[in-house]
Amino acid sequence: MADVTEHDAALALLPPVFLRWFAEKGWQPRAHQLELLRRARDGESTLLIAPTGAGKTLAGFLPALTELAARGRPKPGTGFHGVHTLYISPLKALAVDIERNLSRPVTDMGLPVNIENRTGDTPTGKRQRQKLNPPDILLTTPEQLALLIASKDAERFFRDLRFVVLDELHSLVTSKRGHLLSLGLARLHRLAPGLRTIGLSATVAEPEELCGWLVPQAEGEARRAGMVTVAGGAKPDITILGTEERVPWSGHSARYAMRDVYETLKDFKTTLLFVNTRSQAEMLFQELWTINDDNLPIALHHGSLDVSQRRRVEAAMAENRLRAVVATSTLDLGIDWGDVDLVIHVGAPKGASRLAQRIGRSNHRMDEPSRAILVPANRFEVMECQAALDANYIGAQDTPPIGEGALDVLAQHVLGIACAGPFDAVALHEEVRSAYPYRMLAWETFEKIVDFVATGGYALRSYERYARIRKTKDGLWRISNPQVAQQYRLNVGTIIESPMLNIRLVKRNARGTIGRGGASLGKVEESFLESLTQGDTFLFAGKVLRFEGIRENECLASQAFHLDPKIPAYAGGKFPLSTYLADQVRAMLADPDRWQSLPDQVRDWLSLQKEKSVLPGRGELLVETFPRGNRHFMVLYPFEGRLAHQTLGMLLTRRLERSGAKPLGFVATDYALAVWGLEDMGRMIRSGRLPLGELFEEDMLGDDLEAWLAESFMLKRTFRNCAVIAGLIERRHPGKEKSGRQVTVSADLIYDVLRSHEPDHILLEATRRDAATGLLDIGRLGDMLKRIKGHITHQALEHISPLAVPVMLEIGREPVAGEAQDSLLAEAAEDLIAEAMM
Repeated sequence: MADVTEHDAALALLPPVFLRWFAEKGWQPRAHQLELLRRARDGESTLLIAPTGAGKTLAGFLPALTELAARGRPKPGTGFHGVHTLYISPLKALAVDIERNLSRPVTDMGLPVNIENRTGDTPTGKRQRQKLNPPDILLTTPEQLALLIASKDAERFFRDLRFVVLDELHSLVTSKRGHLLSLGLARLHRLAPGLRTIGLSATVAEPEELCGWLVPQAEGEARRAGMVTVAGGAKPDITILGTEERVPWSGHSARYAMRDVYETLKDFKTTLLFVNTRSQAEMLFQELWTINDDNLPIALHHGSLDVSQRRRVEAAMAENRLRAVVATSTLDLGIDWGDVDLVIHVGAPKGASRLAQRIGRSNHRMDEPSRAILVPANRFEVMECQAALDANYIGAQDTPPIGEGALDVLAQHVLGIACAGPFDAVALHEEVRSAYPYRMLAWETFEKIVDFVATGGYALRSYERYARIRKTKDGLWRISNPQVAQQYRLNVGTIIESPMLNIRLVKRNARGTIGRGGASLGKVEESFLESLTQGDTFLFAGKVLRFEGIRENECLASQAFHLDPKIPAYAGGKFPLSTYLADQVRAMLADPDRWQSLPDQVRDWLSLQKEKSVLPGRGELLVETFPRGNRHFMVLYPFEGRLAHQTLGMLLTRRLERSGAKPLGFVATDYALAVWGLEDMGRMIRSGRLPLGELFEEDMLGDDLEAWLAESFMLKRTFRNCAVIAGLIERRHPGKEKSGRQVTVSADLIYDVLRSHEPDHILLEATRRDAATGLLDIGRLGDMLKRIKGHITHQALEHISPLAVPVMLEIGREPVAGEAQDSLLAEAAEDLIAEAMM
């Protein structure tokens, strides 16, 4: 009887018009929707964790809608009313979709509620009008919130703010965008002290962290929002594509499966096809159109497309006019298209939570299973897909933890606060520390940030252009001039597109100096080039090139005239393999009983490995050595992701050089690392000249790492990104935008000045932090070195092993698109496979 009474009491919180609307739809308000409403009425902030299709969005908006319904429309002449509810989305497409879906119940019930969205795609005129006449509910993004907070009218605009609804919260909080948003939320709590936050998420690994993130933190007190968890939801129906085709040992295109994928599309009403990169999306779309004999309406959706094209695709999907859409992460989150009845994931998902998020786009209803098919691109990916599939059935999550707040983001925020009006440094420090990622921020660090925004730092303080704020007689900090605010508005945000650098073929003259002229060979991602040091060789445009350096926005390279590129160029997936999936793949390899779920050809491959060599144990590192041609190879299987392996390869070759192994190069994949050289590394290991325990000592993350970073361009490029986010380098100016070359030149000059004259500059500290947690993945590499200590197995072989074939096939891959590449790879694969099976 008590339960019935509680339910009736909860229902009483809903106004009659809402109850009638639910009844007309044939629905009952769900328990978690009523519970969220009750908590909001009690003044509590709440995290709602619920499976896809459980009505999270409606639950998140019910407190605001009921309050606005009770308030009614403001009477004419009652003065300015600020925005009542903010909805923050990680994606522009999601904000537009939520506006469309939320408008239906508002219209059906005739509620006195205005709803608008505000993203980077919103016309300037509409944005200006919104500041003068705010809607009741504003759907926006972290960047637009930062702009609104930096306005002189911010206090007036947000004074009536009652709710902030944060959708897909897990995907917002772990990046620099999340750090910027946390600082914006801290400011909103100051401007509207009664503010309540509602976080919505379906995939959460550490819910306690998110509960802390939602509410202001205080010195010596761990504050948490409340939490409502919805159990149940239909288990997803996930399979790995069954095919008669031979699954490749290597490669990332999955072209082998395109005909099977197309035939599958024909059996479903609407399909979303997810890939991990924009280039993969373009390739998959073209492949499907080539074989689209039935003229099925198939569309493409990714972030580089023009906004009008994206909106047309979204509208066509909402109206069920498309049979399939090929998409990247632009459609990962929350898009509610109930008629999508299949998700196909081409390539490994790299994370269990990411896969759960993506397959939730299918059958967007709680009581119907999401249907998904995984299409691995190679044999290692078959195991990764199986591990991700198993993880989803047991509900395992692997979203990364919330990191320490980024300092470059804090510098941007401090300038934004100054644009809104004068600030007191002590009060702002206290406010910043109320943001969860910055709760441990020391006063000394904050003071350095303020000084940086005010002067650029000690080495740059004589330049007027870096003096963006100044301290006045009243002790408050103000912007130096109105142009500073204008520049801030043009450059706000934390998303930095990875630029491409032109490869310029240059020659050395008799004196050994590099000329300036030379042919342009094409463009390569800067992230690949930045890890090279002078003298490294790599393969591009069919030539082995010697890296000479980066000048302004060009990579200078000379022809090497030999056949051993040290570091083959490779463009893989943009997402790193999650720690959880890596561990599950290691466990699968070590346990033949788990092979029963794998296709026959993959089981045969693993059995052959067991026969020819050994399989790595779950907690150990397998190191194989073997000769091939006139080279000697060392292949190891850490399964720690490409970034960690790339760093390990750089450091390992330095150590092998000192040991006399004469390494020539290495190549890294998500699963393995191959190093090759002139000396027989297997014999050196057996004789004790190359002790594996010493080779993989944790101290390689000390002096070796520092020496490599000092020689490489990686810190320089990381510094440039930090300098752009912190506002030291401005990309955009009124009426024009700086080219990548101009930004790079400015950043390189400043970097050299700071390294020489102020090595402890706060932006250099931010740069080192970024490199350690991002491009280098040092933390993960350090954990691996601890894990394998005393657990390294060496297997000396006469020939390549089956497990080594995939990584060996990456050596010599050329950036040549289409069938030519596939043919070359097929020939190389046949030779290596034949040798492995001898």
